[in-house]
Amino acid sequence: MFSTKNISPRQLAAFTALILAAPINLLIWYVTKKWWIGLICFAIIFAGSYLLISFMMERFIYRKIKLIYKFIYKTKATKREETYYKYVLPQKSIDEVREDVEAWATKNEEELDLLRRNEQFRKEFLQNLSHEFKTPVFAIQGYVDTLLSGAMTNPEINKKFLEKTAKNVDRLTHLLNDLDEISKLERGELVLYKQNFIIQDLVKDVFESLSVKAEEQNIYCSIKKGCESPLTVFADKEKVRQVFTNLVENSIKYGKQNGSITASIYKTDGKHILVEISDDGIGISEKHLPRIFERFYRTEEGRSIDVTGSGLGLAICKHIIEAHGQTIHVRSREDVGTTIGFTLDARRD
Repeated sequence: MFSTKNISPRQLAAFTALILAAPINLLIWYVTKKWWIGLICFAIIFAGSYLLISFMMERFIYRKIKLIYKFIYKTKATKREETYYKYVLPQKSIDEVREDVEAWATKNEEELDLLRRNEQFRKEFLQNLSHEFKTPVFAIQGYVDTLLSGAMTNPEINKKFLEKTAKNVDRLTHLLNDLDEISKLERGELVLYKQNFIIQDLVKDVFESLSVKAEEQNIYCSIKKGCESPLTVFADKEKVRQVFTNLVENSIKYGKQNGSITASIYKTDGKHILVEISDDGIGISEKHLPRIFERFYRTEEGRSIDVTGSGLGLAICKHIIEAHGQTIHVRSREDVGTTIGFTLDARRD
């Protein structure tokens, strides 16, 4: 059965020519009463109508459609594309052309959505960057102004303000170093020096290096029972140390008095090792979880607790783990605690 759905231009021209030729042919046959004259007239009218309609469609309709295609692809047509426009495009039905345009519109809308999200991200990034720099700069400015206003004559105030100024300078230096590092990570300039090492030994080293900070909060750091058996990973030891240090420092900052930090290490599929750092601190609201690895992103609760951090620690961790070709994830619940885990390659011989 004839269907107008997905009809090609040539089929449409033939169908229209048939509609025109048939009644004219019947009229000629009725007048002349000679079937062969009617047949000849039918052939001439049908062929002429078909060629004329095809020419008009090619000249006026598909010429416009060709311009639409060129506009969609936003480029000067190559010889291959010109061949496509000349021979392939006219074979397409109007419905197929419509589908192509709708697909382009959908893709274009997705690109616009991505641009909008990136623009929002850029605005938030600049706002957060301004906030992170503003705090130490204003503090330094205040201390220096106070000293220049006469406080330099008082040795006790002089030393106290200079020490606070030095702390804020250190914070700025730390922030700039983190920005430089994450810029290199995002540009793919991180060079990894992979080696085999026992992951439990590295965890113990990090716990030991941060033991003073943990003891100030009376937080107990340990490896989960059943995970003490040595497991060897193949990774950049110092970069993984940096990840552990950032994660444990965060657990100490956002942990609770007399709390605990636990490291869990598991062999998964024989090719990967799963490492998780868990605490029983303030936790993270579910709405914030998808964004905690973004640069400078911190919850209001986090900002109020950690006023000295750069807000780049978790972003750096994410880039380091992804540079190893692995993934990092987070599970958290408010007032229950947070677990951040990542995978590493198992030992390579």
